[in-house]
Amino acid sequence: MPYNKTTPDGSFFRLTLQSKALAENMIGDADRRDVLVYVPFGHDGKDLPLLVDLAGFTGSGLAHANWRNFGESLPHRLDRLIAEGTLPPVVVAMPDGFTGLGGNQYINSIAMGRWEDFLIEDMLPAIEEKIGCGGAGRRGVFGRSSGGYGAMYHALKYPKVWSAAGVHSADMGFEWVFLPDMPKVLRALAPHDMSFEKFLKAFDEGPHYKGDDIHALMLLAMGASFDPDPDAYCGVSLPVDLHTCELNEAKWAAWKAYDPIVMLDQYGDNLKKLKMLWIECGDKDRFNMVYPARQMHQQLEKRGIEHVYEEFPDDHFSLDYRYDQSLPALVNALNN
Repeated sequence: MPYNKTTPDGSFFRLTLQSKALAENMIGDADRRDVLVYVPFGHDGKDLPLLVDLAGFTGSGLAHANWRNFGESLPHRLDRLIAEGTLPPVVVAMPDGFTGLGGNQYINSIAMGRWEDFLIEDMLPAIEEKIGCGGAGRRGVFGRSSGGYGAMYHALKYPKVWSAAGVHSADMGFEWVFLPDMPKVLRALAPHDMSFEKFLKAFDEGPHYKGDDIHALMLLAMGASFDPDPDAYCGVSLPVDLHTCELNEAKWAAWKAYDPIVMLDQYGDNLKKLKMLWIECGDKDRFNMVYPARQMHQQLEKRGIEHVYEEFPDDHFSLDYRYDQSLPALVNALNN
């Protein structure tokens, strides 16, 4: 294939936000966060809808603007889709959601920081006041994996804030996605005397990061997000006994309360207020996410909640090409 780009480039600006919501965290993360904002070619952003791109675990919205080999960065994809007429012009915000525990679920946590509040109370007003985009009924959120979880969680809880959500290969059905990996986490902790503190300090020292350790770090981050322990190092906790791996029912209940499938009972009717809900997953997803995605689809159908559900023949990674379908659907909905 020829290596060139013929579509006109949109523009960027970078917002740096000082956030009290993020200052309240146990892991020592900075309370200053950068947000890259894409504005399409030929526009100043005024009166356009706004999409917010939530990065997956170990990622950052800042990285989504980088050059990509054998593919497109998110801005280049937006440039192409808009030039083709497939995607209506839209402003897209890419916040830096990386944390000292490797990632983010975009919820409020005493350990990780109040990320819900950052997105809604700090970031959205700053962007919308600066360029006059978005506003009620004109905001959408999308992401993949942990970012997809964030999109689903925010759609469930904040339909007055978000009017469309793109949920790609998202963390749902925690007993299928997280519980099977608990023994692996304990094996990763074993060389560190089963100590969260020793494991995390050793991980910080690097310089080589094994895949199993990164996956263990992700589960510790989930504990700090869903069931933070105010007395533990970095607020980390797990819902299993560290010696026998037996499930602690009380702690697991705290995790489950954040499972989008469980949240349907309390917040499901909020989804009826959305203009568009797009849910999808690869049918070969290595983290078992396709099964809870199917469960979510069935539950939404039973409740009469309109949505688009798609499965496609692929795994969990390198799936940005799927945005060619979902982003136009989200923006068209926001424009109606």
